[in-house]
Amino acid sequence: MNETAFRPPKRTLRAPSESLQPRGVFMSSLTIQSAATDKTFRTGFRRLALSSLRSLFAIAAFAGAAHIASAASVDEIKSRGYISVATEDDFKPFEFVDNGAPTGYDNEMLALVKKKLPVQVKQQIMPWSGILPGVTTGKYDMAVTAVLVTPERKGTFDFTAPLAESTTFFATKKGSPIKSADDLIGKVIGVQTGSAMLADAKAFDEQLKKTHGGNGLKQIVEYQSYPETYQDLALGRLDAVANTQINLNSLIRTRPDTFVIGQKIGSPVYIAWAVKKGDTAALQMVNSVLLDLRKSGEMYQVQKKWFGASFESMPQSIN
Repeated sequence: MNETAFRPPKRTLRAPSESLQPRGVFMSSLTIQSAATDKTFRTGFRRLALSSLRSLFAIAAFAGAAHIASAASVDEIKSRGYISVATEDDFKPFEFVDNGAPTGYDNEMLALVKKKLPVQVKQQIMPWSGILPGVTTGKYDMAVTAVLVTPERKGTFDFTAPLAESTTFFATKKGSPIKSADDLIGKVIGVQTGSAMLADAKAFDEQLKKTHGGNGLKQIVEYQSYPETYQDLALGRLDAVANTQINLNSLIRTRPDTFVIGQKIGSPVYIAWAVKKGDTAALQMVNSVLLDLRKSGEMYQVQKKWFGASFESMPQSIN
């Protein structure tokens, strides 16, 4: 459904190949930055003084322990009575803290999951930067946060069934004659620099040229942030803006008299919870509940509440 992530600003849904990306980009309050480029895997050892052998050995010991950490089995999880999860503290609308209490889409979904799990859930609310490293070292069984699923991440993590879908759409100023994706031929489109949506816009431009005799977009203008992109669209400096459907739905809800959403111009990517590669026990326990919540329709109700749309055609497995 990253990623300015670890709070160098806000996460955006960008792909690992993109520098510092989210998980995808949502507007100011709705930012999905791609964790892939989150530069999130900081070692956490920067504050350690490496001036002594004791420090060096301590780091080596920690790294070695992390390397050999093995996933808990179903029996082990049931024996200890809980699974440990980490959730981001500030990534609207997926997860954030309001009046001291965790809320947002993932937290609401986790509350539903808790009701059906045979064990308790110990949740740690924390900045994005420590979540995926904590899962890889075995500190947490699962990242219950909006993780953009990418080919690069699949080498390190296994994922639950997706909880949201992220697809790039375009939006225009209300009253624009642009209605379909083909209407963007010869038009100027704005998008955030370094984002997954920029890659989608470029691919869309190439597709237009292939199917329309070399005619594509007039120009793709890159911006540092979406608020300024939306401002230029409102002022008529752009013909359209490309962003995720979730972000644009949020934009339209806040400014319905100014903007309208158009059609999709990208292929869907998915947002899911993550476990360390090979941790099938925790994955299966949570996944079975998530799939039940799809069948009951409860997941789709929560999606509509937080995203203004439901994603009922998502695959059951993305590993």
